[in-house]
Amino acid sequence: MKVISHKAFLEPYRLDSAAGGRIEAVIEAIKGRVEFIDAIPADEEDILACHTGSHVDYVRGQKMYDLASLAAGGAIQAAFNGLEEPCFALIRPPGHHASADTSWGFCFFNNMAIAISKLKRENRIKKAFILDFDLHFGDGTVEILGNSSYVAIYNPDEYDPNRYLKHVEEMLPDDADIIGISAGFDNHKEDWGGVLSTDDYREIGRMVRKASRKSGGGCFAILEGGYNQRVLGQNVMALIEGLEG
Repeated sequence: MKVISHKAFLEPYRLDSAAGGRIEAVIEAIKGRVEFIDAIPADEEDILACHTGSHVDYVRGQKMYDLASLAAGGAIQAAFNGLEEPCFALIRPPGHHASADTSWGFCFFNNMAIAISKLKRENRIKKAFILDFDLHFGDGTVEILGNSSYVAIYNPDEYDPNRYLKHVEEMLPDDADIIGISAGFDNHKEDWGGVLSTDDYREIGRMVRKASRKSGGGCFAILEGGYNQRVLGQNVMALIEGLEG
């Protein structure tokens, strides 16, 4: 599988103290198993399709524009690759807590919203589905895309892993042109949420790939949360294996 990433994501920055070493942990687990592709920054017009000019100015003022636009660009690349074959964007900063005019939770630009909206603007899709399995509700994605007629968004909210997987399977569509996964791994049994196993992430990947094949569409995933570096890479690899079928 192609994995979109960049050496710039390895560099620490003061506004994300919780994330140091996350990218390195994932790379260590998946290297030799995937094909790495360098991320390319998103064009500002793609960012402005989802965010206000004042928010873009704020991100610039935080000296985060270059890295945040690179993450958004990586998500776009993963989405376009995902139309042909599953793809994963190993990017930071994350994005699902970024709304049109504000952001929190280590997020700056909404990577998923920017990627999905670009697919739609370029007439590559008619219908999209976003599965956000991060422990924390993806409020920014819902704020930007929640009222769009072409996007459905599902944030699972279960504390029993069997019910969690059952509901994900029930919610996955059979008519979406693209399924995007906001892949936050902080609901793992050894992370903050304490719900899912590594095998459960593999099963979610398998279910997403099955649904995308049934609809004749594509699928991709982008990294959001996940903070136990001892298991994070294994969880990403499990999801990738599931998406590969």
